[in-house]
Amino acid sequence: MAVRWLCSLFGKPFDGGKRMDHGSQQQHPAMNRLYEVQREVQSLGPQVCTFSGLKNEREYRRLERELTQLLLEVDQVDTEGRADLQGARKRAAQEVEGLLRYLEENATHPSRLAIEELSREAQRLVEQGVVEPQRAGGTAEISDELVDAVQELILRLTQVKTGGRVPLRKARYRALTRLCAVQDIIEGRTRQQTLPLSEDTHVAVQRINQVMVHVSGARSQLVALLMGLSGRDSCAHLSRVLTELLVELDALDVSGNAAVRNYRKQVVEEINSLLKHLDLEGEGDDTRRYDLGQNDSIRQIEAVRGRVGQLQGEVLRHCGVGDLFRPKPELQSLLTHLDQVDTARNPCIREARRRAVLEVQAVITFLDLREALICRQPSPNEPSQHRAVWIVLGSLSDLQAQVLCFNGKQADKSYMLLEELLTKQLLALDAVDPQGDEMTKVARKQAVKFAQNILSFLDMKTDEWEY
Repeated sequence: MAVRWLCSLFGKPFDGGKRMDHGSQQQHPAMNRLYEVQREVQSLGPQVCTFSGLKNEREYRRLERELTQLLLEVDQVDTEGRADLQGARKRAAQEVEGLLRYLEENATHPSRLAIEELSREAQRLVEQGVVEPQRAGGTAEISDELVDAVQELILRLTQVKTGGRVPLRKARYRALTRLCAVQDIIEGRTRQQTLPLSEDTHVAVQRINQVMVHVSGARSQLVALLMGLSGRDSCAHLSRVLTELLVELDALDVSGNAAVRNYRKQVVEEINSLLKHLDLEGEGDDTRRYDLGQNDSIRQIEAVRGRVGQLQGEVLRHCGVGDLFRPKPELQSLLTHLDQVDTARNPCIREARRRAVLEVQAVITFLDLREALICRQPSPNEPSQHRAVWIVLGSLSDLQAQVLCFNGKQADKSYMLLEELLTKQLLALDAVDPQGDEMTKVARKQAVKFAQNILSFLDMKTDEWEY
């Protein structure tokens, strides 16, 4: 796209042709007007690049209207048949048209529409399960089905592809952060252990109990706000209400009664747990947040993956010459490091960590099987069916080596060949008759699981997942 600031935003140099010359032609009225248009384009550019909404939103209509007006103004510039002015007008028109295309492409992109549909599905789910019971004057009963449904939607959102486009990444991040906050709130309610004390315990208990009632209502109100189901209320208003409740609790005299003091502390913690979700209004505007490539946890995960790749290469090279390189202690330490990575309850970071763990485990299981094959010393009386399982395991080991270094797509012939060969090994295992031999039964079961894990790992490597 021949838009200078847009290319630079994505780290690409601008090569859209000659720049407008501010020299001898600067005084020509037509050229001056084109300079003005260019400045307005540069002003609108960052707004277009970061707009993450849909075509029916007010901001989209404003940007579209202003860009269309600029395009009309460019078209009306009289070039008097001069080649230099015609070239400048053409470049200005291309920049404006490029912005209009980029704006529309992102607002109508299949991934953007998928994000919107998942967001609406989440709205319907939360409205029925949380908001409507609260509005009816009751208390929402958070079921396991609701918690599981929210978790499923979060996972589906993480699987939406953005292709690295900033507007799409922002839209996905915004939807994810709100749904993750809702998940945290409703799961917090199911884990809630704070129970009202008897008002006979202390004179302050009655007021603390009343605050708890307000907190229960605020919880449902916050869920409605996060999911866009509360038209009149705002996060700022709810924040003031909760802060006032904190001030009121702090003013209560509960000295001399440890039970009441602990009770108040629990209520304060519940209020603070709600307040931490009230800064989501501007969520996604900070590049460091929606661009997980800049996230410290992702960087740690990627560093581990880089080291695993190096170790895997060494393992496969040694296997190629009949040797066995054994970096298992380091691989185990990398697993420990991944376990300590802080995901901050971010589903994308959790998924990135899970995939990195599977990569480490794949190398470890490959090493374990190779070592078992090398050390295997079958007895002369070994049952033929048991030997058949080991023959399949040898073939699976060779296939896993190819899967480990595979770096293609599901449409590739090499992928289809690997998938076919692995499926054939599963069929070969299915044809093995244990004939009542328990050792063969166990070995065949483990071999089947091993083959299925290799297939799953191959699929994971080709599903084009992104964080």
